[in-house]
Amino acid sequence: MRYSIMSLGLIGTIAMAQAAPAPAKPIAFTPPPDTAMPGKQFGAEVKLGENIFRHTTVYAHGIIGNALNCSNCHLDAGRLAGSAPMWAAYTAYPAYRTKNKKVNNFGMRLQGCFRFSENGKVPALGSQTIIALEAYSYWLATGAPTGAVLAGRGYPKLAAPPKPATYAAGLAVYKAKCSICHGADGQGQYSHDQTVFPALWGNQSFNWGAGMGSIKNAAEFVHANMPYGAVGTLSVQQAWDVATYIDSQDRPQDPRFLGTVAATRAKFHNNKFSMYGETVNGQVLGATK
Repeated sequence: MRYSIMSLGLIGTIAMAQAAPAPAKPIAFTPPPDTAMPGKQFGAEVKLGENIFRHTTVYAHGIIGNALNCSNCHLDAGRLAGSAPMWAAYTAYPAYRTKNKKVNNFGMRLQGCFRFSENGKVPALGSQTIIALEAYSYWLATGAPTGAVLAGRGYPKLAAPPKPATYAAGLAVYKAKCSICHGADGQGQYSHDQTVFPALWGNQSFNWGAGMGSIKNAAEFVHANMPYGAVGTLSVQQAWDVATYIDSQDRPQDPRFLGTVAATRAKFHNNKFSMYGETVNGQVLGATK
């Protein structure tokens, strides 16, 4: 039997496609317990990292620009699967990020959290703050394979809402399910100047450049992790609605601001999941900060 060069190329392509390995199945992982925290100098650095993570407003005072602790978004001090756990993030870097269009190491990823989620200054690579957080995350990832897909990384993917999410429906969900902790005005609750429940918008919350400023990210987080103490009670529709409502409130300016809201949206927020630059209740979001 004779084959043309074209047919041989096609056969080779089919063979390679058939031989392609299936996507790796996520690997289950459990971080070490607090009782296994190391001692001596390294243990002291790990403990400092945990303290910064749990009590950021105290241990990173003067660096952050709001009243959020790292653990407000990465629940159980970065341990909880499905809540962007730090053990799964640590083993995923270095990696290319479309956000800054470069390969980032883990320290650079932490810097981004301070710039956007904490609306603060950017600690230098090699600073005690970054090193301590790296040490803590490294310890949480003890025994985890580097570069593997770990089950529970990030937030669980969420189906599209059955019907378009709306501000009005989100307000109803917020009043019924969220305001008891975060306040009717979204400004959170505090005790002795410490954050008990975080602000979801306004000056003490994350800025427009943060990942939670994406309705998709916020909906995934909310559906998997909220309401506090009643996880699993929100429908897919309710998660999208309340995420739309929360991300339709104003907050600190994107630190990448280009001089106008229109230019900043076109460069950094030109997608259906960002409300930056949209007009809500007569106000252009992002124009007042």
